[in-house]
Amino acid sequence: MSASPINLLDKFSKFTQQWSPKVIAEMNDYQFKLAKIENEFTWHSHANTDEVFLVIEGEMSIELRDGIVNLKAGEMYVIPKGVEHKPFAKKECKIMLIEPRGVINTGENSSVLTAENDVWI
Repeated sequence: MSASPINLLDKFSKFTQQWSPKVIAEMNDYQFKLAKIENEFTWHSHANTDEVFLVIEGEMSIELRDGIVNLKAGEMYVIPKGVEHKPFAKKECKIMLIEPRGVINTGENSSVLTAENDVWI
């Protein structure tokens, strides 16, 4: 175990890909993932788990079938398990995702936006 803090800005500087979450830490069976996002993602859901979106820098929205959640830096939202959602950002936004180990970014829907899972930086 390292006695050094995890610097989020340093971790964000280590990758440029968008919609490709990178793991920075684990707690029990949960992973803390960083991602850069811009434009629209795909509609998807996670049948067996909730998902946390925490905005570190920028602004994003999450479209739900019955509305839109708008988030800015310092705000977070929990998507309940099974709820279909589509994240998007007009400009690049830096976010943290908190979810159980093994969760695929596109849920049960495989697409060109499905990222490699469990990539650490």
